Amino acid sequence: PDDDKEYLGDLCFSLRFVPKAGKLTVNILEAKNLKKMDVGGLSDPFCKIELMQNGKRVKKKKTTIKKRTLNPYFNESFLFEVSFEQITKTDIKITVFDYDKLGSNDAIGGVHVGYGASGAGLRHWTDMINA
Repeated sequence: PDDDKEYLGDLCFSLRFVPKAGKLTVNILEAKNLKKMDVGGLSDPFCKIELMQNGKRVKKKKTTIKKRTLNPYFNESFLFEVSFEQITKTDIKITVFDYDKLGSNDAIGGVHVGYGASGAGLRHWTDMINA
């Protein structure tokens, strides 16, 4: 984590790209120590996964909502069709939200991986491509 950014928690996920099949798999495993968003000190977290190409959202998927926890265990996989030619223009944005029945869901935090990312987000992406 960067020193100038507020600590919002940790998200454990994995990426797998199979060039011959044109399949990108995003596994959302778990989150830990999420920032408290509700009055009661807990949250109802879920993740939104967005597939971006050339800066535009192409697809979005969501995990299930985990009730009253700051340490949700998801273990959910999401498959996206991405050709080898498209992977160089592709980014994945994962945002953790606190589900609210009333009003809008609050974003707790997120991560950006892909060619448009920098630092660790770009490094993880290139590691996946070269695996």
